[in-house]
Amino acid sequence: MNILITAFEPFHGAETNPSAMVASRIPPTINGHSIAVLILPTAFHLCVEKVRHYLERNACDVVIGLGQAGGRKCITPERVAINIDDAVIPDNQGYQPIDRPILKDGPPAYFSQLPVKRMVQAMREASVPSALSNSAGTYVCNHFMYALAHLAYTTYPNVRTGFIHLPYAHEQIDKDDSTPSLSLDTLVKGIEIAIRVVIDEKTDSHEALGTIS
Repeated sequence: MNILITAFEPFHGAETNPSAMVASRIPPTINGHSIAVLILPTAFHLCVEKVRHYLERNACDVVIGLGQAGGRKCITPERVAINIDDAVIPDNQGYQPIDRPILKDGPPAYFSQLPVKRMVQAMREASVPSALSNSAGTYVCNHFMYALAHLAYTTYPNVRTGFIHLPYAHEQIDKDDSTPSLSLDTLVKGIEIAIRVVIDEKTDSHEALGTIS
């Protein structure tokens, strides 16, 4: 199996992005399966084009996107991406779409093709804080997850796609700052567990991991 892990460069003036920090520490093989890493620009359209070009040149079975969700307390596999860009800040190219569909004729949403509940369960069993997310936001991460799923659906039907948001890494937060964060070792451990789940499982569990509000 060939697995592509994508991550984003820092944005909005930050010096680091936990997704890139984690991706740089993922081993080149896991359980005998090949792992490639691609760092993407934090830019609505450029990030998708970079992956499109990669898939044109390389065989791939799974693409797992990683991104930063500052303020979250744990690793959150995303269940769904919605067809809207609504950026509260510009991307790294200065582009700031507001209330714009990602694809004018596209479906309202695309669901992850990965076993997101099993990922959460496996991380929790390994004492890695994790929760299922039902909103990937309306910034570049959601745009990428939606556009990647559409690309797979229309052009690469055998490629499974999905996205995982990461909280801040400890290294990004001042010691006196109360903003939630996890150690880089914990983040790497969690993503490696998620990759192993994707390798071993093609169907998801039916445990209730939703929320009331």
